[in-house]
Amino acid sequence: MIRPAATADAAAIAEIYNHYVLHTPVTFEEEPVSSEQIRARMADIQAAYPWLVYEQRGSIEGYAYAGKWHSRCAYRNSVETTVYLDSAKLGKGIGSQLYGELIRMLRSAGLHVAVGGIALPNASSVALHEKLGFVKVAHFKEVGWKYGRWIDVGYWQLML
Repeated sequence: MIRPAATADAAAIAEIYNHYVLHTPVTFEEEPVSSEQIRARMADIQAAYPWLVYEQRGSIEGYAYAGKWHSRCAYRNSVETTVYLDSAKLGKGIGSQLYGELIRMLRSAGLHVAVGGIALPNASSVALHEKLGFVKVAHFKEVGWKYGRWIDVGYWQLML
């Protein structure tokens, strides 16, 4: 089931996210985040944009949300999108379902552009974005430093 995230989901969301913080370069955050930090982020995002969770038998298996692309007012019709899955649930179609519903909601809200940033290499995230119609529009070399190495970031764009 896909539904709007609730504050009660913050611990599960933090657990999913912290796996990526601690074990992968896909987020440039380096320290685990607390449930309280997630709750604060959720409140900020949900004031203007959707934050969704995928729940199966009472367990949160993934989440997706949209946020401001940039703070200047001329960017108000563009959003940055994010999706994270429980690392044990990859490859089961959950990301496609979550992202698909998020995109549907963004279109319904009259937004114009969705942008996804991907730390590279990340073949599964690239495949997900391209499956849903995103097109690569930028590639920044060595803009992040994590785990003792430089990391590239690519940006994929979807016209809503």
